[in-house]
Amino acid sequence: MKHRIDPEGRRLPIKLDSTSNGEFAPVPLWPANLEANRLAHQFASSFSKKTNLTRRSFLVSTCGAASTLLAFNAANAAAGRLGGAFEISKDAALDPQLARAQVGPAKDEFIFDVQGHFIDTPKGNAKSAEVFIKDVFMDSDTDVMVLSFVPSRRDAEPVTIQAADAVRRIVEKLEGTHRLLLHGRVNPNQPGDLEGMDELKEKWGISAWKTYTQWGPHGKGFFLTDDVGIRFIEKARKLGVKNIAVHKGLPFGSQSYEHSQCSDIGVVAKRFPDVNFLIYHSGFVTGVPEQAYTPGRDGIDTLVASLQKNNVAPGSNVYAELGSTWRFLMRDPEQAAHAIGKLVKHCGPDNVLWGTDSIWYGSPQDQIQAFRAFQIAPVLREKHGYSEITPELRAKIFGRNAAKVYGLSAADIKKYTARDRIARERNAYLENPEPHFKTYGPKTRREFLQYLRLSAG
Repeated sequence: MKHRIDPEGRRLPIKLDSTSNGEFAPVPLWPANLEANRLAHQFASSFSKKTNLTRRSFLVSTCGAASTLLAFNAANAAAGRLGGAFEISKDAALDPQLARAQVGPAKDEFIFDVQGHFIDTPKGNAKSAEVFIKDVFMDSDTDVMVLSFVPSRRDAEPVTIQAADAVRRIVEKLEGTHRLLLHGRVNPNQPGDLEGMDELKEKWGISAWKTYTQWGPHGKGFFLTDDVGIRFIEKARKLGVKNIAVHKGLPFGSQSYEHSQCSDIGVVAKRFPDVNFLIYHSGFVTGVPEQAYTPGRDGIDTLVASLQKNNVAPGSNVYAELGSTWRFLMRDPEQAAHAIGKLVKHCGPDNVLWGTDSIWYGSPQDQIQAFRAFQIAPVLREKHGYSEITPELRAKIFGRNAAKVYGLSAADIKKYTARDRIARERNAYLENPEPHFKTYGPKTRREFLQYLRLSAG
């Protein structure tokens, strides 16, 4: 097949780069990551010749994904990062059937991405929607996605609820009525947002609220335990939409670092047991290396500490979400092992949610393929009480946990999405797929600052 996109095969199917979601400054790749990418390109050249394929055809295949993960394993092992790895057989780089078994979808797999983003372009909504649908539903195995939002003033929203709903309506025309859910952005510390919750529910049919406690119209954040936070939670309860997605971690710009941490989560979870608190990014901070839980440390440990301090046991109404967290930690499987291990241990195996923050990172397929193969090393499991990532646990994280939170039946949704128009179009598309393997978010500090200026209106 002659490829129109990247015909020379210069782009890897699983991406390690400095791309940010626009909420944190891009972090340059570490030496081990640079070596991982170098090895992946070297493997692609070697294995494509052995399989009599062009580089591009090889990289588009599941063998290409397996080969890339094998290169990451080699580079990480050489750097002494042995706490986690991608379980890939060396033969998978040359054996399509084996590669599909290790990085392809499991039987009855259901992927519910609770954090997606639509990037709207001026006067280009239709085209933007087409790009979104291709990235999410054609080039990845995602079944359902929740469209979320970034913080903003009411008069300067980078993506409005109307733009997001327009994407949902396009998908509905494709018979994909179960494919997209919507968040309603609420920052109760700015005038008008609490009052606007009624319209978000009644007019737009939102499935959850999205808030940023570190954000404020004048740089001052809030805690959910503050009066304004309590009023927000109580109004959510009154309106009957009891899922609150709250950004914690990934501090950005000049906003309040203190309020980006998780000390308030355990308190409100205990006070409002009928409300689900979905902790987006799980408190993760790029500058705080993830390790075994240590009280007093920032990052994910602030979430664990808040739950423990308030006697909130695993399996509670607190759910840890992985958007951008998993994507960043794919760089370092040992940090990833600690992060996933702690969240499953302290939040519970039914309380970790799959999210990718795409399409900032392009199609989420590479994150999906990497997580399918990821495993926590036995030595860390034994030492810290982490769970093995079994097929059952993987299935829960990929989608079954989120289906429960959003009141959906994974089995019923899967029956529908297996035969709707998007599924039919995707089956035809996969006969000659053309993924672009690109990312959209800022990749340098200059691009990040430019994005902040644009998003500020």
